[in-house]
Amino acid sequence: MNLQLSSELVWQELKKEIFAVLGMVTARGEARTVGVVYVVHDHKVYIATEKDTWKARHIQQNPSVSLTATIPKRIPLMPWIKIPAATITFSGQGRVLDPADAGQDVLHSLLRGLATDAEALANMAVIEIQPVGDFVTYGVGISLMTMRHPDKARGRAPVAQN
Repeated sequence: MNLQLSSELVWQELKKEIFAVLGMVTARGEARTVGVVYVVHDHKVYIATEKDTWKARHIQQNPSVSLTATIPKRIPLMPWIKIPAATITFSGQGRVLDPADAGQDVLHSLLRGLATDAEALANMAVIEIQPVGDFVTYGVGISLMTMRHPDKARGRAPVAQN
């Protein structure tokens, strides 16, 4: 049984975090993943990178990606007890943008106050990911006690609001 979650709840959880694992496919058809720092803006995910990185090249060749964001879980006053992270996973279509095409709001959020002069932006690219289908979650919108039951901890929500 999957917990039916609202799209907005999942988007709000994604916005609270900054780290995720991006999955993509190489030109040879091999799966690859990489940890990324991201921001959410207008129901899309954005990642800053250099233009010549392998993730930018792979996405230009094959825009099908997946992204999994982890949400740390802790027991208040007992941080030494290990709790599995909650997760949000989705498939999407990626595209590599010139920083100028990403918009000032996105750049400001992505760069978190770092230099945005012409020289810094010259080698930069922005990966935009448009989620498709459903978010698949584990441990989102439920208590820590409920997370002990995998069948109750799994959830699903459409990426777009109906």
